[in-house]
Amino acid sequence: MTAEHQAFWFPNRDSPEGATLGFPEAIIMLSPFGAVMDALGQGKLSRLEELAADIRRSLGQVRFGGANPGAALGQPKLGPVDYQRLFDPGFLQFVVLDPNKTKTTLETKPDALARDVKEALGRTQPPLPPEAKQQFDGQIVTSLQRLDATKSLADQIERAPRLAELIAHMVATVGGTGCAPEEFWHEIVLPLLFIGVPQQFPPLDEDEVQAFQQGAEPLALFVDVVPHTQPAPEEGLLGAFEMTEIGLAHPAFSRVGALRLIQINPSRIKPLLEQFDPDKTADAVRRFTKYVAEKAGKPTEETPQGKEMLQAAMMLLADLKRAATTVQGGQLCLRRLTEAEAASEQALALVRRALQSGRIILTS
Repeated sequence: MTAEHQAFWFPNRDSPEGATLGFPEAIIMLSPFGAVMDALGQGKLSRLEELAADIRRSLGQVRFGGANPGAALGQPKLGPVDYQRLFDPGFLQFVVLDPNKTKTTLETKPDALARDVKEALGRTQPPLPPEAKQQFDGQIVTSLQRLDATKSLADQIERAPRLAELIAHMVATVGGTGCAPEEFWHEIVLPLLFIGVPQQFPPLDEDEVQAFQQGAEPLALFVDVVPHTQPAPEEGLLGAFEMTEIGLAHPAFSRVGALRLIQINPSRIKPLLEQFDPDKTADAVRRFTKYVAEKAGKPTEETPQGKEMLQAAMMLLADLKRAATTVQGGQLCLRRLTEAEAASEQALALVRRALQSGRIILTS
């Protein structure tokens, strides 16, 4: 594939291998491991040749049909970065779902949901730009209309798991956080919560002092060096949640392989969030920075990147505190999304508000 079609690997958390093959001239994704296992399971190795022929045919249609999806991105061809942005669910946000709305939504037939979403697209405030409205109409409304109108969305969730997760988010979300890369949540944001506000700091070894002298961000050193004041499951999800604390937002999701919307038991982090004070946490980081600078014999100069990282972490934790401690009766969930989806979340929020507000009918 690489030699014949210039195929390339790109990171993809949904793939068993952690990566997927992409192609530069058409949006085609292939998991070689999955393809081989399917062929072996059916006892038909010829299926691999058929798959290769399908790819050649699709690429030929693009080449000779004059359609190049990379042109939409302002590039002659698609590359690994483009595929990762579009398909790798590397961003996370916490959301709080109303469980009654989740149940009602997923047990509704898709044609009714399509009508509701289409109406909401027409009454967002402020109005959506035409291109955004067209994109949501094509991605959501049209996808709903393609499903079996005689069955509920939950009954056919295997056909459109991403769509079901998105509709649940649009209708049932009543609170939540902003979006950020998974690594930022795992390595910076959640460790800050478990570290708390230490009054003193541990001794530094030579490597840690040298790292600071060579330009390492104090915030990154803080979460790496300072011990947690509250225990955290290092081997769990994001180093913060045991696998026993993870569940389903709706029973129908048990039939979905790779979930991007999961329920989280907040009992471990709720007491920590109630104690969280962004000013005190930021002050602890500043005190640590001064402490390291004294040990390293180097003046402290806050970098724009370090300041931005700390502000973003404080904002996300403040959002999480508000969502997890003030919304009564909701389900705290973790939502995975791609970078492209994260970029459109602000526009999606307008549609979500219109969808949840209902229609206003004026009478004379």
